[in-house]
Amino acid sequence: MNPLEEALAIKDEIIAWRRDFHMYPELKYEEERTSKIVEEHLREWGYRIKRVGTGIIADIGEGKTIALRADMDALPVQEENDVPYKSRVPGKMHACGHDAHTAMLLGAAKIIAEHADEFSGRVRLIFQPAEEGGNGAVRMVEGGAMEGVDAVFGFHVWIGLDSGIIGIRDGPFLAGSGIFSGRLMGKGGHAASPQMSLDPVPPLAELILAYQTIVSRNVDPIETGVVSITSVHAGTTFNVIPETAEFKGTFRFFKQDVGELIKRRMLEVTEGIAKANGLKYELKVDDLTPPTINSKEMAAFARKVADKYGLKHGDVPPTMGSEDFAYYLQRAPGAFLALGIRNEEKGIVYPHHHPRFDVDEDVLHLGTAMEVALAMEFTRG
Repeated sequence: MNPLEEALAIKDEIIAWRRDFHMYPELKYEEERTSKIVEEHLREWGYRIKRVGTGIIADIGEGKTIALRADMDALPVQEENDVPYKSRVPGKMHACGHDAHTAMLLGAAKIIAEHADEFSGRVRLIFQPAEEGGNGAVRMVEGGAMEGVDAVFGFHVWIGLDSGIIGIRDGPFLAGSGIFSGRLMGKGGHAASPQMSLDPVPPLAELILAYQTIVSRNVDPIETGVVSITSVHAGTTFNVIPETAEFKGTFRFFKQDVGELIKRRMLEVTEGIAKANGLKYELKVDDLTPPTINSKEMAAFARKVADKYGLKHGDVPPTMGSEDFAYYLQRAPGAFLALGIRNEEKGIVYPHHHPRFDVDEDVLHLGTAMEVALAMEFTRG
């Protein structure tokens, strides 16, 4: 069985699945329709199924075990593409390619089931909800996704690589992350009489600037970190000082101690600015998602597999983007791989999370082929 030939034979089917998922995007922990379609196919093909909320763990075979993971959730983005498969759900869009991930792994599932006698071990498929800020990987791990797993691999379509290139990297690939939200609480009043109020807006401006010094003046310049305020809201009209000023954002890091440092300094800075201005405050920082660090041995294995089956591959630089695939790598060695989808001739150049993001569908079968090849070679080894 040649994985590339098998994947090419169902290329149109993979594209059709991707387009269907794209038209009906579902946000984190809402993936009812998507997971139902996936489960129906997997049961038809003979997989043993375990549901974890809207997530699916599917096994076939016995013995040495490789896990392959795809995420299924979309984003709260209004799509601006003019394509036949444009999102039909207002305000929701697969702007990060999870529709492609699900379709590629579903294609791999079909090929693996059709050639199950050529696999010497067990293949586990993990269709995961809530990668976008929901830490769905944690729920899947708690639900048993990594029990008995010897190696784990995942794929992400990658706008930073030319179409058809499989990106493989040793060591740190994606950053760890923290998500935060908060508000400063004062006393509202008339904009013409600020002395009678406790205006939270100028202190919020001060806070935003102070957050930018956390990395530049607290983190070792040799290390990497970033803090971004991405949402600010205060007031509703021009002549009223608001009671509260709200904000939210994220920070990124490649070393856990750097992440903890940023979190600690955010709490200290927020408290200090609030007290200095006579305000109350709230700040919530979610549990930190760890960095995604690929196993050197598994990355080398992936390169060897790609070479064996004629799949083009290359290095991919690290990014401050974050992925909860990191939680799987804490339980078993593995690697998170990238599939290049950038195609300037087709106008596929927009970044992930952009309302005009799209993927080069003509290369999705290569991701499927690589997933099948990884499973076949690992279970035989």
